[in-house]
Amino acid sequence: MNRKAVAGADAEVQDAVFDSVAELFAVLSTPIRLKIISALCNGEKNVSQLLDEIDTTQPNMSQHLSTLYRAGVLGRRREGTQIRYRLESERVATLCRAVCTQVAIEMEGDSALQPRERLLPRGAR
Repeated sequence: MNRKAVAGADAEVQDAVFDSVAELFAVLSTPIRLKIISALCNGEKNVSQLLDEIDTTQPNMSQHLSTLYRAGVLGRRREGTQIRYRLESERVATLCRAVCTQVAIEMEGDSALQPRERLLPRGAR
């Protein structure tokens, strides 16, 4: 459904679209989950490998992995005693990559962007 389709849809369809997007953004709303998604962009990893890349505790990592798994962002499989995690949705990774890249550009002070085109809130610059 493109932008015009959302704008032209009835209120019930619009509500469903916006509810789904808000749910996805809520799942992606913590830095650690974005770091997990980034770490898994190059292939599956177990919890130990993720902990080597991301500074957090094992219980905290497991909680975030569980949230991402339940939301359908991650898949998992057992390999011996280890559970390996992978991205289930390349589109989610693409979305995260695009937003993070744009924010990084803005944080570097790209003055070519007009204020109305920026993603960063005013206070975050």
